[in-house]
Amino acid sequence: MPTLREHSADLMSGKVAIDDAHPMQPRLVAEEVASRSYFVASFANVTAFDTDAGLVLVDTGSFVLADRTRELLRGVVAAPAHTAIWTHGHVDHCFGVEGYEEEAGRHVHVIAHEAVPRRFERYRLTRGYNDRINARQFQTKAPFPGEFRAPDELYDERRSVDIGGRRFELHHALGETDDATWVWVPDAGTLCAGDLVIWASPNCGNPQKVQRYPREWAKALREMAAYGAEVLCPGHGVPIYGAANVHRLLDDTASYLESLVDQVVTLLNRGASLDDILAAVKPPAELATRPYLAPIYDEPEFVVRNLCRLYGGWWDGNPAHLKPPREADLARELAGLAGGAAKLAERAGAVDDPRLACELIEMAYRAAPDDPAIQSARKAIYAARAKAERSLMARGVYAWAAR
Repeated sequence: MPTLREHSADLMSGKVAIDDAHPMQPRLVAEEVASRSYFVASFANVTAFDTDAGLVLVDTGSFVLADRTRELLRGVVAAPAHTAIWTHGHVDHCFGVEGYEEEAGRHVHVIAHEAVPRRFERYRLTRGYNDRINARQFQTKAPFPGEFRAPDELYDERRSVDIGGRRFELHHALGETDDATWVWVPDAGTLCAGDLVIWASPNCGNPQKVQRYPREWAKALREMAAYGAEVLCPGHGVPIYGAANVHRLLDDTASYLESLVDQVVTLLNRGASLDDILAAVKPPAELATRPYLAPIYDEPEFVVRNLCRLYGGWWDGNPAHLKPPREADLARELAGLAGGAAKLAERAGAVDDPRLACELIEMAYRAAPDDPAIQSARKAIYAARAKAERSLMARGVYAWAAR
């Protein structure tokens, strides 16, 4: 197996396609990435910095893989943990602290942004919903957590801490989350970006999750780029090595997001509807080909929808959709006009446009949900749609619908 550095170079050069090395597939490898600085490629990644007081961890692991991630880390560094910094409160980043405490025989001090406890409270409130999201998005049966380790220390916008002779500079950002932290470690020349960098088109349009912040995300990326880091440790995927590569990735990703924001805001200001905006807005063609901006997790269409929600509310501009009929009522009416639900299903199987096919078969199904032939046609159409989609989020929803 190639080293993390070799694999990163292969992805950057295009020798290995990002679709064949999906960043959401954990590599389960641990390596030193800078002096006394170690990276575990997992789901999600963990970065550890060896100090005279013990390890400072940036993220601590997922609720599923935290123990395995810690075991991998122990293959490259033996020092006990002293402090943990969470880049945000997603459940693939903030679990496993207790394992480090148990092996160290002492408390591990956890630092996080002040919005993290609010996230945990929302997760408790919506645990059932998040169970269903995970089942669709990741095809997992792992139950969503209901209990969370509370941070010991909260900060608001910036915080510098000196631990065991090394400095860690924490910066808050709005991006995929409202509680994001990125960390600069000057003596290692290393940035820990959390999910502000994930080796994919930025996850700021997720159709099943709360609000994301593309404009502010781009601003954070430009702030990171100014540091001239030699190594960037992302939340998912492998590290990026070399100041030129790090700067290029950060600059390209910021430009990608800024372009989507500018296009959407311009059209909103002209009074365009969501439908018109979705048809018009595209990411810059050159940037869309970058291996670290491929739409393999989230995708630009979802980002556009999220931007319209952020700046324009939930109404799409179609007056019929402000207070629409029940979907089943509309489906039965259209099925009647078409000559029956079976006619809609037949047409769905005949059209070449997968978007239109899904809309027609869904109408047929809602008009006659107990019809076995329509059920079978619906399953086939969504299974084919799932197979054809590139982004993990779209595949997950269509595969769920097929099931």
